[in-house]
This record gives sequence, structure tokens and C-alpha cells, in this order.
Amino acid sequence: MIRAFCCVLCLTTTVQAHPAEVIGVEARQAVGGWLFNVTVAHEDTGWDHYADGWRVVSTDGTELGMRVLHHPHVEEQPFTRRLSGVILPEGTTEVLIEVRDNVSGWSPVQVPVTLD
Repeated sequence: MIRAFCCVLCLTTTVQAHPAEVIGVEARQAVGGWLFNVTVAHEDTGWDHYADGWRVVSTDGTELGMRVLHHPHVEEQPFTRRLSGVILPEGTTEVLIEVRDNVSGWSPVQVPVTLD
């Protein structure tokens, strides 16, 4: 006779979610504001866990623009998305890019971008 069972530990173990990560940024001044192309990497698994946005933030923490990602990118990793028309305060020489996913929230890692 074969008995199969699972211990309580097996039922309560959780999988650590990997936060989204910014792996590339291109920024340039354009007509109507700044244009940002941001490349994101994340182990999207589907609607239950995916990178769902990134934003441009001033060095004092003010959000200057946000790109909402409306769906998972399971088969497209890493991926690049654009945000245009970002108005920066006069004299801004650096901004930060932050990324989030729908499980972990905002990543604690801010990517600095020096503006020419």
C-alpha cells in the first residue's frame, strides 16, 4: 500500500516575487517635452504577477510622468515602452526612473538619468 501526503510546511511555503527592474533608459528633449524610452525586465507570469508601470521622478521625489503598463509581457522580455511629453522643471539635470509590479509594488531601486 502506498500513502501519499504533504506536510503542512509544503502548503504554507510562499514563492518570493522578483521585483521589476529598469535595465535601460534613453531620454531626449523633444517637441512638447522630454521623451523617455525605458527598458524593463521582469519575470511576468501572467495577470497574477507582471510589471505594471514605471515613472519619471525628480530628485526631490516629485512624480513628473508615469507610464502605466496595462497587460503582462510574458513572451516579451525585456521590453521597452515610451513616454513622451514629460515636462521637467527648468534647470533639471537629473531624474530618477522607478518601476513597479502588481505584487511587489515600487522597486526600492531608483535609476538615475543625467539629462543633456
